[in-house]
Amino acid sequence: MLPERPTLLFAHVAYRFAERYAARGGTLPVIEARSVEELEARIGEADVLLVSGLWRNHLARPGGRLRFIQSISAGVDQYDRAALAAAGIRLASAQGANANAVSEHAIALILAMARRIPEARDNQARQHWRGMIGDLTRREDELGGKTLLVVGIGRIGGRLARLAKAFGMHVVGLRRDPANGAEGADEIHPISALRAQLPRADYVALTCALTEETRGLMDASAFAAMKPGACLVNVARGRVCDEAALVAALASGQLGSAALDVTADEPLPAESPLWTMPNVLITPHTGGETRAYEGNVLDFMEENLARLRRGEAALFNQIV
Repeated sequence: MLPERPTLLFAHVAYRFAERYAARGGTLPVIEARSVEELEARIGEADVLLVSGLWRNHLARPGGRLRFIQSISAGVDQYDRAALAAAGIRLASAQGANANAVSEHAIALILAMARRIPEARDNQARQHWRGMIGDLTRREDELGGKTLLVVGIGRIGGRLARLAKAFGMHVVGLRRDPANGAEGADEIHPISALRAQLPRADYVALTCALTEETRGLMDASAFAAMKPGACLVNVARGRVCDEAALVAALASGQLGSAALDVTADEPLPAESPLWTMPNVLITPHTGGETRAYEGNVLDFMEENLARLRRGEAALFNQIV
């Protein structure tokens, strides 16, 4: 159980949770940490922790004061769930907090690749006015009538499906259990149908969680099954792709282009060939960035604090 006035520890390198919490009238005591070192030094003072990338599993200490972690991120693969359970620490994710931002980022990447926006920006930087193009393979394209395969139809994938349909795209969705609904897609299939559906898609968008089932899902055989010249958009996690296979598919031309918000290692290492490939657009894991993010996560935290105070067993977005 939480104390009547639990101490909150907001741990993030950039997000302004303490400021936003105060602005909405929050009255609980607050601590901030901007680094792993600060988090390690202050965690013993906290009952509730908001954290994502700064978390280290050795901080789950049995007998400690910490009772609840509200993850700042939708993904929770950084947490050792068994260690948290053994330490009596509850965990809830922020799934849904960035659904609007990530789905809008994904459709922006699709549009950028279709309309050759990266090329236009490069031409602007060198003050080059490109002439009209006769080669159809190098000309801008339209989304209407194209097929989008969304791998992982949930909150983000479902909203992406609805946005894509507004542009006249045909949307095929994959999810673990198709009985859970199509979420706006024209068709819904199980994840196991990936290889069968890949040859149909002009665009493949990864919006799935990183799990043992999805790790390395897009491997050499998956890229070989894609329609030649298709575009891959990854707003999920970098390790959903076999990155060496991705580079090979892009270099060979089997994969026409890729727009990546995530990579296997982040920041992307300087030696990665992805940096300089002309058919690749990279954004630095900013798909979830939005001015509304802190407020969205604080809404989740306050809902879960209320449930914990009432002694309820179930949390919103409960993980542990």
